[in-house]
Amino acid sequence: MIISLYAGGMTVRDIQHHLARTLGTELSHETIANVTDAVLEEVTVWQSRPLDAFYPIVDFDALVVKVRDGAHVRNKSAHIAVGVGLDGVKRVLGIWVHATEGAKFWAGVCAELANRGVTDILIACCDGLTGLPEAIEAAFKQTTVQTCTEHLLRASLPFVSYKDRKALARELKKIYTAPTADAAETALLELADSELGTRNPPRSRLGTTPGNGSPRSWRSRPRSAGSSTPPTRSSR
Repeated sequence: MIISLYAGGMTVRDIQHHLARTLGTELSHETIANVTDAVLEEVTVWQSRPLDAFYPIVDFDALVVKVRDGAHVRNKSAHIAVGVGLDGVKRVLGIWVHATEGAKFWAGVCAELANRGVTDILIACCDGLTGLPEAIEAAFKQTTVQTCTEHLLRASLPFVSYKDRKALARELKKIYTAPTADAAETALLELADSELGTRNPPRSRLGTTPGNGSPRSWRSRPRSAGSSTPPTRSSR
């Protein structure tokens, strides 16, 4: 039960309280830590496991989490790469805990993914961190790097009043997730003609660019003729 709770993300203190409430069992921090340390070998194997050669989509991001560092608990960045396989199933390719998020660190992450067997990524989704697209393209030269929808929304919302942000986020999401450029253009024009758009002109103030083919959203690299890899963004 301790290992299951620990794998689910509970801290040692949370596990201690849970066992006391549900089972009436009181265990020290040291005992629980010794139990969780027993799976460290399996964790190491998982971290270095071979990966598929190709992933249609890989998301790169970081979450700030509390990590036990000796006798102290500190905030650190858990860098995560989540790949969508050819079967459409999401899989965590790796988690790297580091004090800060930086382009140099992501370059090492991309190099590690390549060393573990990844040879090509069709679309890499990431935030607007300076140098991250270059780090991805250095390891996977034919990859299309796209700013994720969530970060595009975050970049747009500071330009509007607070009371309009939720409503505008819903409308902008229709533009950024439109299946075609024409559909995105239509959604953009509808937003511009609405009362919400009148108060927040989408083209001039928000920097909204319609369609998945916009230069704001995509950094594409053409694939060579006769490539055996799956088709690029333009023909998917």
